[in-house]
Amino acid sequence: MTSAADALADVPAGTPVDVPVDITTLPPLPVEPPRGCPFDPPAEFARLRTETPVSRISLADGNWAWLLTRYADIRAVLGDHARFSSDPSRPGFPRDGMAGGAAAEGGTFIRMDPPEHTRMRRMVTREFMVKRIDALRPRIQQLTDELCDAMAATERSAHPVDLVHALALPLPSLVIGLLLGVPEEDHPLFQRLTATLLSRTATAGETGAARRDLVAYLDSLVTAKEQAPADDILSRLIVEQQADGKLTHRELIGFAGILLVAGHETTANMIGLSALTLMRDPATAERLRRDPALLPGAVEELLRFHSIIRSGPRRAVLEDVEIGGRLLRAGEGVVCALPSANRDPEMFGDPDTLDVSRAHAQRHVAFGYGIHQCLGQALARAELQVVIGTLLRRFPTMRPAVPLDAIPFRTDMAIYGCHTLPVTW
Repeated sequence: MTSAADALADVPAGTPVDVPVDITTLPPLPVEPPRGCPFDPPAEFARLRTETPVSRISLADGNWAWLLTRYADIRAVLGDHARFSSDPSRPGFPRDGMAGGAAAEGGTFIRMDPPEHTRMRRMVTREFMVKRIDALRPRIQQLTDELCDAMAATERSAHPVDLVHALALPLPSLVIGLLLGVPEEDHPLFQRLTATLLSRTATAGETGAARRDLVAYLDSLVTAKEQAPADDILSRLIVEQQADGKLTHRELIGFAGILLVAGHETTANMIGLSALTLMRDPATAERLRRDPALLPGAVEELLRFHSIIRSGPRRAVLEDVEIGGRLLRAGEGVVCALPSANRDPEMFGDPDTLDVSRAHAQRHVAFGYGIHQCLGQALARAELQVVIGTLLRRFPTMRPAVPLDAIPFRTDMAIYGCHTLPVTW
């Protein structure tokens, strides 16, 4: 297969990009990890960082986009909202293969530029501040303990426990459901619809149907809260913002969609990958078990090491700008390879090694960077710290029940992780 480096080998830096591009010579976005190394990002990223850090990739819709693989270049783009747009309606925005498309109709603030993005994000920022999330930790611990109790009571001799469906997926679903006021009996529905939206293999018809079903569900959820507000984020938005005309019903659906989808899928997959990583690294696991004070740093390093967002963030170029020695023209698209940035040796020494004592691991871009940096990162950190610490303490002999090559990894999904993770202890 022609690599992105090969495709641009004869294109000088600064060449105007309105020169016709032969899409057939360009590779797609790399998604497959190296054979036998499911924790590592696609091997092509390392080559691109060295040879062609700003390269071109083909999109399935017949268009192309720039692919950025270096930490410095990716931070430069994500930190520059004046010249790069998050709005998919902008010319050149690489919509094809975008994670989940739109979580709900009506748009979400993560797909907006200032000043609309600023206005919308400010409405919910306080809900995810560190102080408020810290107050939620006892409840996160209680839910984790209850799920672990159920695991401990399971007969494992003939049927190993699937850690994904027993703990990794339900815990963040329960927490975000609690925050948004989503009935627990509705969790299987939004989990199923989210899985379809994030699938790389779902047909356009399947994705469209899932989006319509999710919007219909969120519409009914928001309507119910408009009629009878309770003590949850959506209800507070209704009382404090919608009542004053600052927020529409349609915008509330957008809020509900992005918070619900992003609030459980990302953390669920990080829990599974983190648990598997530590099961395969008993020395590190024992070190964390003996010294729980290392957990916050370990979580940052696990976030850097895994970088589960594999197909973005994405931007549209608003004006001509040089990035990494190449001229990007207004009306073109950019895909930022976060897993590549977090394995950039220019930023992280020995980047392919998990080091829970790594200095400055928190400089990773697993949560993005700039004004669109993940709103729920404090919640994700709290959940990961609680769950990993609890698993290490309660199940010190936990191990995979199947060989590594028998674990189905999510290379078919926009968010990387494990579809299932059978374990025993």
